[in-house]
Amino acid sequence: MGKITKISAALAALSLGTSLAACDDGRSGAEAAATQLAGAVSALDIASVPFDGKDAGAANEQLKNVFAALEPQKPVVEAGDVSLDGDRASAPLNYTWKFGEAEWKYTVSAKFKKSGDKWLTVWDPATLAPGLADSEILSMGSQSPPRADILGAGDAPLVTYRPVVNVGIDKPQLGGADPADSAGKLAALVGIDPAAYTEQVKASGAQAFVQAITLREEGRTITDEQISAIPGARAIKATMPLAPSRTFARAVLGSVGEASAEQIKASEGALSPGDVTGIGGLQQQYDEQLRGTDAVVIRAQRADLTREQIQSSATDPRRVLFEVAPTPGTPLKTTLDPRLQTLAEATLAEVDPASAIVALRPSTGAVLAVASGPGSNGYNTAMLGQYAPGSIFKMVDSLAMFRNGLTPDSKVECTPTLTVDGRTFKNAEGYPEGSLGSVTLRDAFAHSCNTAFIAARDDVSQQQLESAAMAMGLAVEAPTLGAEAFLGSVPGEAAGTEHAASMIGQGKVLLSPLAAAMMAGSVAKGAPVSPQLVLNPDGGAAAGTTSGSTAPAAQPSATATAEAPAAASDQPITAEEAASLRDMMRAVVTSGHAGFLSSVPGEPVGAKTGTAEFGNENPPKTHAWIVAVHGDLAVAVFVEDGGLGATTSGPLLKEFLTAAG
Repeated sequence: MGKITKISAALAALSLGTSLAACDDGRSGAEAAATQLAGAVSALDIASVPFDGKDAGAANEQLKNVFAALEPQKPVVEAGDVSLDGDRASAPLNYTWKFGEAEWKYTVSAKFKKSGDKWLTVWDPATLAPGLADSEILSMGSQSPPRADILGAGDAPLVTYRPVVNVGIDKPQLGGADPADSAGKLAALVGIDPAAYTEQVKASGAQAFVQAITLREEGRTITDEQISAIPGARAIKATMPLAPSRTFARAVLGSVGEASAEQIKASEGALSPGDVTGIGGLQQQYDEQLRGTDAVVIRAQRADLTREQIQSSATDPRRVLFEVAPTPGTPLKTTLDPRLQTLAEATLAEVDPASAIVALRPSTGAVLAVASGPGSNGYNTAMLGQYAPGSIFKMVDSLAMFRNGLTPDSKVECTPTLTVDGRTFKNAEGYPEGSLGSVTLRDAFAHSCNTAFIAARDDVSQQQLESAAMAMGLAVEAPTLGAEAFLGSVPGEAAGTEHAASMIGQGKVLLSPLAAAMMAGSVAKGAPVSPQLVLNPDGGAAAGTTSGSTAPAAQPSATATAEAPAAASDQPITAEEAASLRDMMRAVVTSGHAGFLSSVPGEPVGAKTGTAEFGNENPPKTHAWIVAVHGDLAVAVFVEDGGLGATTSGPLLKEFLTAAG
């Protein structure tokens, strides 16, 4: 029995070995070859793949030529199940390409051949794209849909396609003229750097049109006759998405232009060189919504096919492999009032320092005008500026004092000076002596008595100041705004002279002009104003958020670092508290130093002026502020290096309110 058992075991082992040998039919090697090919094509580098019928280096060069037009995109390629037939095998290769929102998927068959103990990939260009012949490459065309408009109040078009002329030297039209001479003359005519433009013209190809400038058709003073008088110069008519004027809300809206290298890299394939995109402001924030999606068409064509041959052919000699129609963008609706925005910019037109006017409607929070003056040099001072607010912050002080039991008729002590921890505070130059001594809170507010408010520091904690500011909508998130903005920063802790400085809107207290207008608007409304600028945000990187935590480098006069915004106040301003503040703001006009606003037609104006010192000069420079409520309108006016609020910003406010009607 022992011998029989051993023989049976040997036979079983022999049978098993034969079975295993039969199963090892080469499938694993073919699968490995398919996987290697898929990975190499995904990387667009097949130099290490062993081929049958093609040198690997030559195959790699052909692959790069085939896909060159699709750069910088690469496919994701996955191998499917291998089919085996002796020393031959095949496997599907599943390709996925992404071009922005468009996705191109296709499947081709790869073939393999066993040579000795190795599996080789059988070279076939059709492994790269469906039906691709050995002499063919791929080409890609794209076409952007018209960019959607940015609309204002009542859907008035703010940014829309407007006629322009592209002015430049068309080198084929030069004839025998000197390119440098024509370039210099054209540069002088349109007001650009002659040397730089001349070099650009000289360096461009013989068939190039070298653009010098784009001019709005409406109102242009350089005529076609002046341009055509220069050999080779042309004015080519076109349209561009433009605001009503070059300066109209530019810092807020942004502009449209050719995508930068940084934007292309950040877009992850959505943008390519030469694409038009938003640059800054709402145009960049909502670029995807406004731009829509491009048409994409991928064709197979002979590698030696020229543009001239394509254009002269009766039928297109290329084969379409993939095509996606364009999707139009969606207009972006905003609350900006074209008339008030234009008026605000005109009011600031002659102001040299950085400046801003913000107007909003308290009842709805609609932001009607956000103008930054020419001294802001393109920076969005109106929404992003971070500045000490000075005495307009006494509105916050007063709310905190109301919550401690005071009323506008309560008595406070207004002294000529007040010393805190060795630092002497005083009232503004020219403070009326008749308002010194024991006066009502209303009178101290109307004449902006610094010492009276600083003297209240022992009764009004820094935390109470922070709470009162948040109660008026300051330093909190603005989920409905739809644009990047700084809405204020009020520290919750401060002691000694820093706390005293906070009582007069200095120290580490910071506001933007938008935040100042919101503060006034909350008084007019009797509840915190939640500002709204964009009505239909569709995505947008910073939609509905407030700006970051540090003062921008473009604003060197900011006096402190801002803190991140908080959630909405759990103790918002009440209608009764707001009524008391309106009473005191009206007193600024009827008995204080903003009497010049009493002649503004329409409903009575309430206001508060502010002057905030900054810098290290002696005497120090000052920010000039004034805020006002006028019916269902709240306005803030700011001038960075502006002297006194009443004498600098006040007249600007009067001009704006009078014309606003």
